[in-house]
Amino acid sequence: MGYPTKVQLIRRQASEQWYINFPAALAHAMEFTRGETVEWIIEDRSQLLLRRRQPPPSRKKKRSDSSSTSAGSGKTPRRSAASSASTSERKPSP
Repeated sequence: MGYPTKVQLIRRQASEQWYINFPAALAHAMEFTRGETVEWIIEDRSQLLLRRRQPPPSRKKKRSDSSSTSAGSGKTPRRSAASSASTSERKPSP
């Protein structure tokens, strides 16, 4: 989901200042702090990249026991490309 935001311009006698405000939902989701320094990078004429200079440490989420692997080898069997291709070409039996 996007957050439409208007670009604002304040003109002064000797200068002008452009503003783009962050919706609160984005600021909270990104865990921005007051006074944090970011930098803008021009990707192309339709995209800007906002980069944090000092990103906060990532929060680790605890996994529930239901997400752990089952007993045994702990590995999920993988199908080879040949076997997956042959199963997609099979016709259902009558």
